Parts: sequence; C-alpha cells; structure tokens
Amino acid sequence: MAERTSSGLLTMMLEPTPAVAMTLPAEVREKLAELELELSEGDITQKGYEKKRGKLLAPYIPQIQGVDPSLQIDNRIQASSQAVHPGSKHNKSRAPNTRDERFRSDLHTEAVQAALAKYKERKMPMPSKRRSVLVQSSVEACTPPDTSSASEDEGSLRRQGRLATSTPYQGHGHPAVEHWFNRVIQGSSTSSSASSTSSHPGGRSVTTTNTTAHAALNANAAATVLADLMAHTQLDNHSAAPPDVTGLLERSSRHTERPQVASVRGVSRGYNHHTTVMETADGVPVNSRVSSKIQQLLNTLKRPKRPPLREFFVDDFEELLDVQEPDPNQPKPEGQQMSPLEGDHLGLVNKWPPSLPAALQRWGTTQPKSPCLTALDNAGKPVYTLTYGKLWTRSQKLAYTLLNKLSTRNEPLLMPGDRVALVFPNNDPVMFMVAFYGCLLAELVPVPIEVPLTRKDAGSQQIGFLLGSCGVTLALTTDACQKGLPKAQTGEVATFKGWPRLLWFVTDGKHVVKPPKDWHPPIREASNDIAYIEYKTSKEGSTMGITVSHSAMLAHCHALTQACCYTEAETITNVLDFKREAGLWHGVLTSVMNRMHVISIPYSLMKVNPLSWIQKVHTYKARVAVVKSRDMHWSLLAQRDQRDISLSSLRMLIVADGANPWSISSCDAFLNVFQARGLRPEVICPCASSSEAMTVAIRRPPEMGVPPPGKAVLSMGGLSHSVIRVDTEEKLSVLTVQDVGQVMPGAVVCVVRVEGTPYLCQTDEVGEICVSSGSTGVAYYGLPGMTKNVFETIPVMSSGVPISDRPFTRTSLLGFVGPDNLVFVVGKMDGLMVVSGRRHNADDVVATALAVEPMKFVYRGRIAVFSVSVLHDERIVVVAEQRPDASEEDSFQWMSRVLQAIDSIHQVGVYCLALVPANTLPKAPLGGIHISETKQRFLEGALHPCNVLMCPHTCVTNLPKPRQKQPEVGPASMIVGNLVAGKRIAQACGRDVAQLEDNDQARKFLYIQDVLQWRAQATPDHPLFLVLNAKGTVASTASCLQLHKRAERVAAALMGRLNTGDHVALVYPPGIDLIATFYGCLYAGCVPVTVRPPHPQNLATTLPTVKMIVEVSKSVCILTTQAIMKLLKSKEAAAAVDIKSWPMVLDTDDLPRKKSPQMYKPPTPEMLAYLDFSVSTTGILAGVKMSHAATSALCRSIKLQCELYPSRQIAICLDPYCGLGFALWCLCSVYSGHQSILVPPLELESNASLWLAAVSQYKVRVTFCSYSVMEMCTKGLGSQTEALRLRNVNLSCVRTCMVVAEERPRIALTQSFSKIFKDLGLSPRAVSTTFGCRVNVAICLQGTAGPDPTTVYVDMRALRHDRVRLVERGSPHSLPLMESGKILPGVKVIIANTETKGPLGDSHLGEVWVSSPHNATGYYTVYGEEALHADHFNTKLSFGDTQTMWARTGYLGFLRRTELTDASGERHDALYVVGSLDETLELRGMRYHPIDIETSVIRSHKSIAECAVFTWTNLLVVVVELEGSEQEALDLVALVTNVVLEEHYLIVGVVVVVDPGVIPINSRGEKQRMHLRDGFLADQLDPIYVAYNM
Repeated sequence: MAERTSSGLLTMMLEPTPAVAMTLPAEVREKLAELELELSEGDITQKGYEKKRGKLLAPYIPQIQGVDPSLQIDNRIQASSQAVHPGSKHNKSRAPNTRDERFRSDLHTEAVQAALAKYKERKMPMPSKRRSVLVQSSVEACTPPDTSSASEDEGSLRRQGRLATSTPYQGHGHPAVEHWFNRVIQGSSTSSSASSTSSHPGGRSVTTTNTTAHAALNANAAATVLADLMAHTQLDNHSAAPPDVTGLLERSSRHTERPQVASVRGVSRGYNHHTTVMETADGVPVNSRVSSKIQQLLNTLKRPKRPPLREFFVDDFEELLDVQEPDPNQPKPEGQQMSPLEGDHLGLVNKWPPSLPAALQRWGTTQPKSPCLTALDNAGKPVYTLTYGKLWTRSQKLAYTLLNKLSTRNEPLLMPGDRVALVFPNNDPVMFMVAFYGCLLAELVPVPIEVPLTRKDAGSQQIGFLLGSCGVTLALTTDACQKGLPKAQTGEVATFKGWPRLLWFVTDGKHVVKPPKDWHPPIREASNDIAYIEYKTSKEGSTMGITVSHSAMLAHCHALTQACCYTEAETITNVLDFKREAGLWHGVLTSVMNRMHVISIPYSLMKVNPLSWIQKVHTYKARVAVVKSRDMHWSLLAQRDQRDISLSSLRMLIVADGANPWSISSCDAFLNVFQARGLRPEVICPCASSSEAMTVAIRRPPEMGVPPPGKAVLSMGGLSHSVIRVDTEEKLSVLTVQDVGQVMPGAVVCVVRVEGTPYLCQTDEVGEICVSSGSTGVAYYGLPGMTKNVFETIPVMSSGVPISDRPFTRTSLLGFVGPDNLVFVVGKMDGLMVVSGRRHNADDVVATALAVEPMKFVYRGRIAVFSVSVLHDERIVVVAEQRPDASEEDSFQWMSRVLQAIDSIHQVGVYCLALVPANTLPKAPLGGIHISETKQRFLEGALHPCNVLMCPHTCVTNLPKPRQKQPEVGPASMIVGNLVAGKRIAQACGRDVAQLEDNDQARKFLYIQDVLQWRAQATPDHPLFLVLNAKGTVASTASCLQLHKRAERVAAALMGRLNTGDHVALVYPPGIDLIATFYGCLYAGCVPVTVRPPHPQNLATTLPTVKMIVEVSKSVCILTTQAIMKLLKSKEAAAAVDIKSWPMVLDTDDLPRKKSPQMYKPPTPEMLAYLDFSVSTTGILAGVKMSHAATSALCRSIKLQCELYPSRQIAICLDPYCGLGFALWCLCSVYSGHQSILVPPLELESNASLWLAAVSQYKVRVTFCSYSVMEMCTKGLGSQTEALRLRNVNLSCVRTCMVVAEERPRIALTQSFSKIFKDLGLSPRAVSTTFGCRVNVAICLQGTAGPDPTTVYVDMRALRHDRVRLVERGSPHSLPLMESGKILPGVKVIIANTETKGPLGDSHLGEVWVSSPHNATGYYTVYGEEALHADHFNTKLSFGDTQTMWARTGYLGFLRRTELTDASGERHDALYVVGSLDETLELRGMRYHPIDIETSVIRSHKSIAECAVFTWTNLLVVVVELEGSEQEALDLVALVTNVVLEEHYLIVGVVVVVDPGVIPINSRGEKQRMHLRDGFLADQLDPIYVAYNM
C-alpha cells in the first residue's frame, strides 16, 4: 500500500515532462518506501532523508536549464510525507503533526487543495531577514516534544485525518497537489532573497536580469512570474535621471551623530550599466532588489480584491470610517420560529440514593470489595485498584482530619462550606477521588485546579485570582506532587504569581487520622448548597469558577445514567481529564452513583502508547469508553501493530468533543479501521457539553430505539451570516457536521440570537443553545452580573413574550436543532470572530490552515486563531508553530497559500499570519495552545515570531474615503471671507529696527570685518571667545586684538595667492581657528564657506560630503589644519573620493606673522559676504548667499532680541557650520562685543555634563543648544541630577535657553529637559526654541523680553486637511504645538496659501513667508538653476499687499493673535510652525507630517528607539530602530501596522526593522528621511527584517 502511494506521488511530481511520466523502477520505489519509513520512525534526519532521496531520484528528474539539481530536490515540497502510512513499530508516536481537537476530514483537505488550485499563484514579495534572525529558533525547539507535565490537548499525531481513511489517494495524482509540485519544480530560485544580509554600499555585483528578477521572487513563483516581471522591467543601459543639485545629498553626519548612509540621489555613479532598471509606478527608474520587491507588492495591490465599496460620506471634519452596509443579497433565515425542545422525563428509580455521599456510603458498606477505579502507570500496567470499601474509609479519614486536626490558634482552620483547592497531577486519579469525596463528606467545597509547574505558567495568575475570590486557604495535594512544586528559600512551597497564601496539606496515608468510633460524617439529602466549583477560562483569559450544587450534581448523574443506560457494576474506560467536565461527570461522579468500575488512562500513557485505551477496552471488556476525537485519531496511527484487539464489548463510545466541527472525520476514520475489530457503527455517540450547562445533548446507545444519526453539509457562506443552507458536497466552502444526539432527559433546549435580547431563532438560523434543567451549573462564583447574563437568561418569542418562567443557562455552543430533533453544533462562542458583520469560527479557520500542508509544515499542528480589534472591526490573526527544520522559502510559501485558502474558503481576509519557533506558544494545562495568552503576547509584542505576513490592504475595507481636493477658493474671496467673519489677515512683525534707538556703536559700520578692526583698536584686550574642552577646562581664548591679528595673518597668506571674490572652503573643527580664518577671508576679499571636517573613523560617508560642498561652492582653495590636511590626502581618503581633484589646500597652523598690505573694502554692502551650505532634511544640499548688509542686519536683530552687550556672557553649544549656529558662533560676538563661551557638541560625547556645568560655572543668563545636545543631556544625565547638585551645578542663573532648530518644536523633549533639570534650579519658563530656515536663518528667537512661549492644541485630523482646529488639551487626536519663539526685530511674517499665493486669515494653515533685511539673497547652485528657486527669495502676494517682496520658507505654519501683550504693549502674535512642506507625505488625498506618524509608532512598543517614515511609490515605509534583542524584531511589524491604522487611518506598506543608529541624523538632530529612503532602496541598511504588508 505504502509503496503504491508513494509512487503515485512521484509520478505527480514528475508530471511537468511527459517523458518522465512513466513509473519508476520497482527497486527504486521500494527504496523510497524504506526511506519514508525510516523518516517516519525517526531513524533518519530530515536532511539525511532529503539527501538519500535526492540521490535516488536524480536520474529520473529532468534538469531544468541552469539550475543545480540539488536545488530542485530541495525545493520540492516534501510531498512524501503526505500519504505514506506510518511504520510498523509505531507505539512511540513521536509524530510531529496534527492538532489537538482539529482533525479535518478528507473533504476539507481536498476542498482546500482545490481552492488553491484555482488561484494563479500571486507573486508576493518575500520578507527579507538578516541571517542572525533566521537562525534564531528557540532552545526548546530541540527538546523532546513534551514532558509529562504537558498533556491533553497537545495533538501529537503523525498524519492527518486522511491516514487510514477510505481512499488515501487511489494512486492517482490529485490535481491540486500536482499543480503545486509542478510549480515548485520549475520555480526553484537561483538565489534566495532571504539572504539579504549585508550588502555593502558600493560593492554591488552586476547581475543578469534573470537573477535580479528571480532573487526577488520566491521559489514558488516560477516561469509565469518571470514573464510577468519582464513586462515591468525596462532593459536599458542609459543612466538614471539627469543630475540635479538639489538631489545631491550630504552623506556626512556630525561626528556626534550616527554615520549616514552614503547615497547620492539623482547622481549617476555609473553602476547602472547593464543592470536591470525597473520603473516603479511613478515611472522612477530604480535599481535594487528592494524596489523589485516593492514592485511586486504594488502588483499584488493593483488587483481588485473585494467588491468595490459603497460611497462613504465625509463630514467636514470627522473623517467617518466606512460603516459596512449589509449586503442586500446575503442569505436571511426563512424558517418559522423554533419551538423549545424537551428531553425525555427523568424516570423515577426506587433505590436511587438521596445524594452522592449517600451512594458512596451505600456501596462502601454493602459492596466494599467491588472495584471502583483502576489507575495505570506509564507502561500501561495497573498500579492500584481502589475498591468502594477503600474509597469510603479513606474519604472518611480525610474528612475527619480536615475538620478536626487542622487548626490555627486553637480555632479549626476549616468550617463546613469553606472552599478547598485540589491540586492533583493527571496520573493520580485515586488520590484525587479520595480527596474529592473526602471534601464532600466533610461538607467542604472542592475546587480542582491544575498543578502549577512554574511560577509563571500561562494563565496560572488567573487561577490565583479564582482561588483568592473563592477565599481558598488550603490546598490538598499528594506527597510526590508537593515535592515537585517550586519552593521558596524557606523550603515551603513558593507563592505563585497572583495566588493567595495557601497552606499545603498532603493527603497521603501517614498524614490523615482514623476517626474515632463515634464519629460519622453527616450524610444529608442533596440540597442547593454548593457541592464543588469547576474552573473555566474565558476567551479573554480570565478564569471563572462555576458553582455546582449538590442537587444539580445528583440530577446530572441521574440524567447521564438514564441517557447512557448505565447499569450497576459496568466497566468504563476514561481517557479524559478527571478533574473537570466529561471526565469528572462520567469517571468520578456518575460511576460512583452506579457502582461502576473506571479504568483511568493517564495522558502520559496515551503519549507513549496511543493504543492503550483500546487495549484496556479489550482487556477489561469495557462496555463504555469516554474519549475525545484526538484519542481516536492517535489510535489510528498505531493500530497496525495490534492484530488481536476486539472492540465488540463496547456499547457506547462517548466522544466528549463531538460538538467540535472536526470530530466527524475522526469518527469516520476510526470506524473505517476498527469496524473490522468488532466496533459497531451505532456505538459511536458524540455528545455536546459546556462547563456552565454540563451535558447538553448526547447520542443515545442503539438499544434505546433512537433515530439514525444525522450529517449535515452546510454552506460556510450561509453560516457566516448565521443561516443554515444545506449544500452539495462538491462546493468548496462547506462544513460537514454530525449531530450530537438528543437533548438530555429532564431538560428543555432552545436556540437564541447571540447578540442583544435573547429572541428565539428561526428553524434555519444558527444561535446559541440554551438549556433549562435541574442539572446545570448554578452561578459564576462571586460574579453576580455575569451569572445573571449566563445562568438566568429568559428567552423570548418574536412578540417579546418569555417562553417560560424558568431561567435558561447559555451553553456558549452555537448550533441549531435539525430533523428528528437532533442537536447540531457548529462552533463555540469562544471561537467566534465577527468580521465586518460576518461570523467565522476560529476552529474552522484552523482546519483550513492545517489542510494546506503537503510539506508537513506546522509543528504538531499547533495553530492558534483569534481576532484583534483594529480600527473598529475585528481582524483575524493566525499564529502557527513551525517545524524546526522548515526553511524560509517553505515558510513563506506555506503562509501565502494559507492566506489564499482562507480567503477562498471562508471569504475573509487574514490580517496577520505569524510563525513562531516550535514549542514557543504558551501551553494550556493539557498541552493545547493557550489562546488568550497567545493573543495577549501578540498585542504586547512579546510573541517573538520568526516570520510574519501582514495583509492589511485586503482586510481593512473600512478606511475613510480618500479626500477629494476641492477647487481652491480664490485669494480675493479668501480675504473677503475673512473680513466678513471678522478675522484678521494672518501677518505679524517683530519690533521696528529703525525706531529702536540704541547706543549701538557697531551700527556705523557697514561691514562686520570693520567692526572687528574697530574693536581691536577700541578694546583690544576685551575677551570675545573662550573654547572649552571635554574636561571643562579652557582650551583656547581670543580677545579682540588676538582675533584681528590672526585674521590678518590669514589674509596675508591668501592675498598673494587668490583673487578677490574667490571662494574659500574652511574645513576646521569647532574652535577659534575657524573664526579667525573666516575674518581673514573677509579681510582678503574672499568669500568663506564653512565646512564640517570629515570624521577620521568614518571617511567613507563623511568625506564625499566635504568634497561635494567644495565642488558645488566652486571653492578655489581649502584652508584647514595640518591634521585634516593629511587626512584629506591620505590613502583612506583615496578610497572614498578622488583626492587628486582637491583644489589648493593650505594649512594655517604656522602662518608667518605678516601684516597684509591693505584690507579689502567691498564696493557695496550688497556684495556677497559668505556662503552658508546646509543639507535640508529632505537630503538636498543648498547653499545660500549672505550679503554684507544681511550679515550686519542679522547680527543687529539678534543683539536687540537678546540684549547683548560687551558685559554679557553667553554659552553656545552648537555646530558652527551653517545657519544660526554659524551666526552665533562666528558673527554675533564680534558685532555685539559680548563674550561667547563655546562648547563644541562633540565634546559632550565624552562628558555629557560639560555644557550645563559651563553654564553654571560662568553664571550664564543666555545659552543656545541644539536638539541633539538636549537629547544627550536628557538621556545621559537624567539619573545623575543628584551627583550634579553635589558638584554645585546650579542652573538658576539661566533666563533663556534656546534650542536652535529648523523644525516644529519638539515639545516632549523640551518638557522632559525642563522637568529633569528643574532640580538644579532651571526655571521651567527658560526653555524655548528658535526658528530659521534656508531663506532666513533667524526668523524667531525667544530673546530676553516679551511673553513666555505659548502652547496650543490642534486637531491632528484637521491638520491633514490643511486646517487648524484648536481643541482642548487631552482631547482625542489632539497635538500640542509650541510657539517657535518671538519674531525678531525687523522681520515681517505672513501666512500664504501654497497654491493661490493669497494671504490667509488668523489661525489658518499655510506657508510661512518672511520679509526682512537679513533674508539671504538666493541659492548658490551649480547648474545655474536659480530660476527654479527664484521665487523662494522674491515672491509677491497674488492679492492684497502685492508690493512687498517675500521669501518663501517652505514651512507650513499659522499665526494666532494671543491674549498676551508684547514689549511694545501690542497684543502678541504667536507663530506656530507645523512642519516642512518638502517633508510632508501626500497620502489618500491628505497631508501627513512624518513626525506625527513617527510619534505614534515610537509609542507602540518599548523596544522602538527611533522611527522614520517616508513614501515610495505611494506606499508608506516605516523604518524602526530596535533597541533590544533581534528576537523582538518581528513583534514590531503588527504593532506598527496597528497603531498607524488606528491613529492615522493609513495602511503601512513596508516595515523595516534596523539596528539603533541607522536612521541618519544631521547636525541639528533632524532625521534625514530621504537619505534613509535612498539607503533602503540601494539596499544599504542591512536591516534585521523587512516586512512587505500585502
């Protein structure tokens, strides 16, 4: 048999070439069969198996062109294991695979395969992962499958339900499977994209088209894919787009900052010859593996997925999510209202005992030798048989001991009615039974729970809450178990997390006392007092105790006895957990009622020998067996070994989980095999039960003359709308269910609607089954509210009239009543997932996933399915454990096929599919998966998956409608509208410079160099500069005269060599040299350009930037120090740039003391003074021209705002190379005469407290820093404020501390800085920000006078529509914005519409335009493209004041008139900067600021250190830095996707997880998102993981 099947499979595998469709030679087939056997026995590893099999087949598999045959073999799905029967010695059952309660029918597997065959394989980009992550599989993955602690629901079965079922394959190739094999053989990829580990910038191999395309596709895509891809591929060797200077990137970073990725956007480096240039959706040519993946992602997204959604309506502000309208064609129930169904009457039996203890007393005294319970060891040998006499006497002893021998302070410890925990292992039923009946006799309430194995078992904390709420103080256990529990230092049993303090009492013989002759336990009639409490875990993971009264316990035994026709002294085998549910009801309670003999089979024995229960039925001629479908399944695997088993003694095989949709295939398969061994078909009796309602229905034994069993084939689509539609078995999406028999005697059953008022269902509608009888649970202990909902439901008819006055109990089973009054169950409330109004059952989805498994992929069939709520709907998440030996390609292929199968069979999208290493999902007490704990870990980001696939694009169909841009209102109407509304036009200005008469001596000089000469004469020894080193000591100083002299020397050196007007690059570390050479250039009539020196440890990324600035600025000479000069010409430098093309390099270290012949006098102040080069956050290198007039105006403006005089000292911790940092460092002191204490930010790396210590030491009132400095202080000194105070650091002197920035103020950072250093005397009012940009380096600066900066809260959703809507602090979607300092004297600001260029009203969002004497005069660019940007510097309004010349800042912001008054007594106008226009992302018609999305993402998980977002071809790419172990990388994917959906209504396209420090930052601490984008596309980030969301 095995032989035939495997050859059948082989012929299928070889289908692609007709020539090989012949069958293999017999001897090869035999050898293959042997190999299969060895593999299934575990005598050979998977790898060895592959190798040998490959050798055997090599001669018969046609070689695919150019593909290594071993690859072909590897890539074939391990088909073999599909249908080969397990070997003969199979009593060990190590089988890796299948699933606790979910054995699916052949039907289902075939449906899935057929569904998959319908799909033309969609290409999905495969996630790329770093090697270290690939290898990471859990330590436990190598441990043996389970220790005996684990238990029941672990399905460790070898093959699926199809194993020995009727027709394993009938030898012919199954079309769907064949389809997959053909695919796989053809598509073995020549290079795996999983290995995108380290691709170094620059070292890019030139690949042929084929491989590039191939590498990006996974193995299953094959030839069709290539054809498809070539359609999108432009084979062309022309280079990329023409160079564009704005595209030149600064690739350096400040040395303090993280090294940046070197990539030059728009500049062709000549790599692209002969490589594939793909055009992305925007027609942008790119060439990299990343972008080919994005292209595939776009291709998968282009396909229309769901039917088009109906229109949503967009309210002016609230973007309403689309509410899914019910489909008018969806099936609706058409039957009449169901009528409640009554069971038989409970018969009256004369000799029925009045209570269970009474029954025990009766049998213990009249039939003491009669066997009650036989316990087996792990070898299946009977260890002990408990007789009724023994049970009676031992229970009495225990009862007496508990009531009389346990005391605290002479008070008895326990009173009747107290709750007692029973902690017994699964292999000791005897001790449990004695303890249970001992408690009943003592009138104590037993609470059986699982043995806690570690202090942090999944769900054990919840058990602790249950014990606490039940007031349990004593736990009963066995000696062996007590020894095995974790101990505290004292030797006592440790207190488990969340548990109350317990006394542990061992119930073994030596600890219990024989009662005196005159003591008898009270034997009462069954009352409504609580008999025992059974625990149950809810869907959310909370544990409830269900109380069962004595009368209900007795009535349930009575009903079971009648339904199952139990008779006295029958033998019953029980495989179930005897502590709860069916195992307890049949094996501990009803058995004693009827003096039956129970053979208890422990789970540990079942794992070793799955046939044990059948052998015991045979040995003991048992009449009844109580099992789960899993046990039947296991026994199929090993049945070969046993010839002489007979099951003819069985009259009832009770299938306790018969309500599970997947039990039917187990029952069928079991019957197929064991009918030959005496099993009669009518003996199989599925039953349905729940903890709350106990047994709900059971199929009666045949002797009761019941109707034949029923089967229903239901449409899955109908069920998702709670409607029953019988379907033909051919349809793909059907569910086959069996009945669970008739209602219990004495019970009334009805089916009610799941949500809302419990109306009775119609006859063809699925609802929750409710039971009213005397034998259900009574309440949830201590939870009156939930008890009322569940145990006291009053079902009503459609008219609203209650159907009876008796309360019903909800069973949490979903089902209906079928023909012949048979009950059918199609799911459980716990597994119900309501997605867009349709209901899906978690178990059904699990079964579909398991059916997609030709390669035996899921480890032991362990799959968890649950739903999480994201963006106002449930989303389905599937988590599976993968086999330790599964490859990346296998995983990805399996995942994409599971998605397709679920989509096709259930018509529902999976939101997230995650694979975790084997043995890492949290286990439930008996081995199954702890679903609620798994969900909890998923949401907390603690699941640590090794593969993730998110498909938000297909599932999330309720996004708000993309915004349609309305035609803009014209500028004139805008003004009129504002006038009508009484709003002022948004414009503001600083104080008027002309009217500010101050004794400013420097004003008489037109040029800053003249000011220096004047100061050198007037106050030669006045100190201007003082530079500190890392130790906090003075490294160098300069007085007016010293600076002048040094500048003269530089001028003298230049004058002989250069012409006036030449540009000179100054490449110096921060210090006096830089300042002196700057003035030296001005003295010589040259134009200085300050450039940050390259970082010696990081030349490759920092040197090209230096080179670029030198070239773009057309510098004819470089001035620098000797050390840097050597560096520029070193061997290492030659590797990064062409060192031969440097212009003349002069070192200024030892210049001769020569006075220059005469100073250069510029003819007009409009002449160029210096060039200021800086890289914008969008990665554009822009140099602006600063004239002499603008330079003086800038200095004067800052002097007035900060009240700077020669007697003042200010501390500056900024980079001196561009913008306001340069002006404060090099210009202001010379102009105003104050002393500047210069702290190079680089020094803070070795001494974080340097800047603050200097501020304190020099008692500085005004200080400037950058965000990166502030961040270093908050992170580095946060915990050291106490130590700083001891060093006498005192910041109470600071009046203003200004952060120099070109971005929206970072409120969180400035606030935490203020909070941390408040202890050192820093006034909370002191910290503020400045704002400048390329067109004007200083627009706002807080200064010393004027009102404090104000903060407003705006609605983030309105901002996306370019509107400002002020809201209260703390309201949802609110975003705090802080004013960017006060507008400088002489500066005028207006807010203009970006499109119409008309002025806007107060509190309207628009572009900030600025007019001031210190505006820069224009960009200095290479290719003479000034025209492109001319309007940045001289623009006029299209309406209103059309005369004034304005410069456009490129930043969005708004002005708002506040209630405060400024220095001049006017009402103060505050400017709020929202963000740079270039940075904004246009998505779904709305404008997003990256920082807002990034803030949400950083909040989503504790290990996200930093985040940056950008878009690429309309996909949102989120890059997160992981600060933690690489295991956590994949946890972030789902959390990031969730938070961006919830807070921004955007679907993330790609999530990239990288190491800390990868996101490039410029000297101002701003993220360089475009650099990052280029690095990502050029594959230079070495990401830990890249996830492409489908």
